[in-house]
Amino acid sequence: MTDKHLAVLLTVFNRKDKTISCLNRLYKLLPLDGYQVDVYLTDDGCTDGTPEAVAEQFPQVNIIHAKGDLFWNRGMWTAWDTAAKTKDYDFYLWLNDDTFVYDNMLKVLIEAALETKEKAIVVGATESTDHSKITYGGRLKEGKVPTPNGRLIKVNHFNGNIVLIPQAAYSVLGNLDPYFTHSKGDFDYGLRAKKVGIDIYQAGEVLGECDAHPTLDKWCNPDVPLAQRWKMLNRPNGMPPKETFHLEKRHVGLVTACLHYVTIYVRCLCPKLWNNRK
Repeated sequence: MTDKHLAVLLTVFNRKDKTISCLNRLYKLLPLDGYQVDVYLTDDGCTDGTPEAVAEQFPQVNIIHAKGDLFWNRGMWTAWDTAAKTKDYDFYLWLNDDTFVYDNMLKVLIEAALETKEKAIVVGATESTDHSKITYGGRLKEGKVPTPNGRLIKVNHFNGNIVLIPQAAYSVLGNLDPYFTHSKGDFDYGLRAKKVGIDIYQAGEVLGECDAHPTLDKWCNPDVPLAQRWKMLNRPNGMPPKETFHLEKRHVGLVTACLHYVTIYVRCLCPKLWNNRK
């Protein structure tokens, strides 16, 4: 029987220790019976020795070098584009380099893929490093990440930490939308999948660790000076208003997109007023 082919996709920037730890965890799961696994990693202009360390310790990794202006979404787009042009893969696995996968990760994802006849997107939930809470994974319509319960849970969209995308989904959706630079591409991909009838499930077990980012971003934190809030608002990893508008216009509607376009600026300029609203 011919092996199936799986491409693991990452994009990294100046988190050498986390990147190496992530790859160590991943390669402990390999080889995977019945699958040939290749790793594609976008080096988005690292200056801390990350690509050199990866090349030395994991020479089998395909490293794509960039200039530091891609951020997460466009970095993942680049890795995915390279993989898809290299080989006809049966699956693509998104993996964040700050996510440390558990021993069950690949086994659970593949079993879920087979259960869904290799047509659905399967997402892995992560938990905090102290195991106290679920942090990322599939998202229900109201935005909550459901707690894994041993069964597949149908979700509305997802975070991009651990995501298995079968060829059947990729052939319809294609790559991430490079309009987005950083954090909105994963939500957009899931919502695009939903629109065309591609199911999304969260796997029944927790598949890794990843601590949640601060709940109050700098761009809307009243303890941060206005000039810094404004700068962070417009950074790709802040809350760039045009990208937010594009996402919401596409998936929620023009009226909501226009409303939120205004309220983003209100939150940035008057965070105390926003936080104290009734």
